Amino acid sequence: MQRVDLGEVPYEQAMQWMASWTAERRAGTAPDRLFLLSHPAVITYGHTTPLTDLPDDLARIPAVLADRGGHATYHGPGQLVGYLVIDLHERGPGDVVRWLENSLIAALAELGFRTVRRDTPKGSPSLVGVWTPDGRKLVSIGMRIRGGVTSHGFALNIDPDLSVFDSFVACSLDDVAMTSLRQLSATEGVPMPTEAEVRDAIFRQLEKLP
Repeated sequence: MQRVDLGEVPYEQAMQWMASWTAERRAGTAPDRLFLLSHPAVITYGHTTPLTDLPDDLARIPAVLADRGGHATYHGPGQLVGYLVIDLHERGPGDVVRWLENSLIAALAELGFRTVRRDTPKGSPSLVGVWTPDGRKLVSIGMRIRGGVTSHGFALNIDPDLSVFDSFVACSLDDVAMTSLRQLSATEGVPMPTEAEVRDAIFRQLEKLP
């Protein structure tokens, strides 16, 4: 897997690039790639997101319809976004979302943070993502698979403005608190990693894909 490190990229621009990235992978002109980046403040949501989940004041932070699974989530400064463009025909696991969850959990363990994945009870909103043992959400995941190639990926809260999550219903889970590595570092006494260290740990785990 090839790692591509980017800085802050407007969400709409990243989606244009993603169309090219997935086309290149389907054509076999590019390898499996992990794109690591951030976005200016934006709320993205899927086609099945209830409009009541979105903020009342859309003038503060723009809301953009995304062509991925999942519901509404926030991207912004202090958050690391990872987009995976991999061909599942050649090397993908049976359940790419579970593999991604487990890889992120392993990366966070490298950094000293204990996190878990959760199974979704039948009929309940999706609990896909990475969580603290006490039920706070640290990483949101929303992926799309088309023609055997994945796109989109994850958003990990390193040190964003968590108050933004109070303005809308994230992931259709209105009773869930979001957290960040900064917050966990302060409460658990774990040294706060740099973004570079977070990127490195995540890539070390994701490149283990068989």
